[in-house]
Amino acid sequence: MDLRHLRYFVAVAEERHFGRAAERLHMAQPPLSTQIRQLEAELGVALLHRTTRRVGLTEAGRAYLERARAILADVDEAAQHARLVAAGSVGHLAIGCVGSATYSLLPALSRRLTEELPGVDFSFRGEMLAPDQAEALRTGAIDVALLRPVAADVSLTVHVLRRDRLVVAVPVDHPLARRKRLRAADLAGADLIVHSADRRSVMYDVVLGLLRDAGVEPRIRHEVGETSTLVTLVAGGLGVAIVPEPVTALALDGVAYLPLAGAGARVELAVAHRADRSEPHLARTVGVIRAMF
Repeated sequence: MDLRHLRYFVAVAEERHFGRAAERLHMAQPPLSTQIRQLEAELGVALLHRTTRRVGLTEAGRAYLERARAILADVDEAAQHARLVAAGSVGHLAIGCVGSATYSLLPALSRRLTEELPGVDFSFRGEMLAPDQAEALRTGAIDVALLRPVAADVSLTVHVLRRDRLVVAVPVDHPLARRKRLRAADLAGADLIVHSADRRSVMYDVVLGLLRDAGVEPRIRHEVGETSTLVTLVAGGLGVAIVPEPVTALALDGVAYLPLAGAGARVELAVAHRADRSEPHLARTVGVIRAMF
């Protein structure tokens, strides 16, 4: 028995006439009659009552028709689902975002992905530090990451999207807030709020590198894990912070953002996924993200 037998039987059962069923199936009537008899012989039951003018269903035939329709529907659904999977149109993906991307990029990204890949179920995790994202990619806790690139890792595929300028977040009543722009050297003696060194933040290394290159000994007063907390502490007058420019989307009362001068005052934003992942819906998602830049 194969699926042809089921399709032949359903056509005859629905048309209640071999001639019309043959036309529907685009085949001659004699081979159709032969196939139905072979099906009945294989099952060992009569499925049809045959008369010269009409075909009727036996009780076994009615029961078989119900199951045959369900089987064919499942087969058709499976085929359609396979096509959607191959096209990258269905699936589930978890996307992790570094803090600055959470505020500046995530709203537009979520809308874009929903529009272009409506059959993919997306979930998002914001305020993730890059090392945490890299580990989450490796363990499968997330599938795609928007991060500040960490040290080279052959287990990850990384595409740089852009290089963000760095700015200095200062309390509005801080003496530095009267400047139009700042240099790293201007932060000498200032209380600093930075991302946590314990959590291996990329921005921690970037900030300390800029200050030390400028001959500034950092005076760190607070270390935090989330960018939103960092900016909140600045608003509270507890210090100043160097952050990527997209953080300015987090507009809090009491905070002024000043450009940071210097050729090295930039940090990369990248999209990453595990190097051994190649599912079509993941590839399409990464393509959508890269196209946004």
